[in-house]
Amino acid sequence: MKKYYSFDWITITIYLILVLGGYLSIYSSSFNITDTNYMSLSQLYGKQLFFIVLSILTGVFILIIDSRIFTKMGYLIYIVTNVLLILVLIFGKEVGGAKAWFDFGLFGLQPAEFAKYGTVLAIAKYLHDNDIYLNKNKYLIHVILLISTPVFLILLQPDAGSALIFFSLIIMFFREGFPLIYIATAITVIIIAILTLLFGMESIILMVLLASVILGLVLKNNRKRIMAGFLFFIFGALIISAVQFSYTNILGNHQKERIDIILGKETNTLGSGYNLNQSLIAIGSGGLSGKGYLNGTQTKFNFVPEQNTDFIFCTVGEELGFIGSIFVIITFLALIIRLIILSEKQTSRFSRIVGYSLVSIIFAHVFINISMTIGIMPIIGIPLPFFSYGGSSLLCFSMLLFTFIKLDASRTKRF
Repeated sequence: MKKYYSFDWITITIYLILVLGGYLSIYSSSFNITDTNYMSLSQLYGKQLFFIVLSILTGVFILIIDSRIFTKMGYLIYIVTNVLLILVLIFGKEVGGAKAWFDFGLFGLQPAEFAKYGTVLAIAKYLHDNDIYLNKNKYLIHVILLISTPVFLILLQPDAGSALIFFSLIIMFFREGFPLIYIATAITVIIIAILTLLFGMESIILMVLLASVILGLVLKNNRKRIMAGFLFFIFGALIISAVQFSYTNILGNHQKERIDIILGKETNTLGSGYNLNQSLIAIGSGGLSGKGYLNGTQTKFNFVPEQNTDFIFCTVGEELGFIGSIFVIITFLALIIRLIILSEKQTSRFSRIVGYSLVSIIFAHVFINISMTIGIMPIIGIPLPFFSYGGSSLLCFSMLLFTFIKLDASRTKRF
């Protein structure tokens, strides 16, 4: 009985609170007065309840097996999940223009979700077994290749949203020795790209040129550093040109319109901006304390597209208001902080890498999804963990979370 006390029940409790909150939100947003049976598999909330039970049972199974199985089978699980990504391209069902699902009648299975689990285990095993840190380029390339394989296969579906999540592992990379200069470079690229889209190519090139001249004047007594100003200008000009070319010649009109709406350059409440506009109306109508559970009108009458999946946070905002929304965000934040604390306690790098990978993925999903619903990020189809309708997503997050809980409970053992 003593071994059960070693599990982190704080994390498990937060998980159960989030899963319960997710189910209640899905029940409310898809409530059908003609079928109030909460276990009805003909309704979304009935299917979600089935996957909640399955996820909890899977979590219990993970907690009772030997934790060493994860280190031994990391590569095998990675291979299996990538094979599933290949098979779904051949035998999968096309939904919303993406061939990303296996269809099993009442239920579907999305291999891209499970690819996250396999990739995390494979990276953790590679870095742990070889005692590798990511401050050396040759090792970094190996890890990038492990990530690139599932990302490439997911992009073939195509599902850019799911592929994007893999890049959130940069948070784990940083903990494992990833040089800060690379992260600073990535942030600089993002800032230059956004400014280019906002103000145009010519204006930003002049801005970069001015910054380079100032940098050169400040460093005028150091010839080597003066070169840094020149290289910064070349680097900035290349990024600006690439962004402008991609925006003009590669992106489709609907993609350009979505970007312009997010940046505030255009407002199309009947076209590409419809989802966002309805989302803002629903959340805004909740006010401070909300309209009350099961009393949301925007979500109840399907004014918000994808209200059970990508826009489930609208249900929270409308029915529970600002207070309820803050509570949900704080609960997610508590989970993330708890996972970071536990990750730092690990005596095994394998466990720590799994922990930080879980933190990276959950943070990316929560940040992108909520930012998407309130209009500060593009709409790219990222579910809210434990809340959004979807068995594959819930099962994958549960597997990752309970795997880490099991590893944490076994941290006194040597792998």
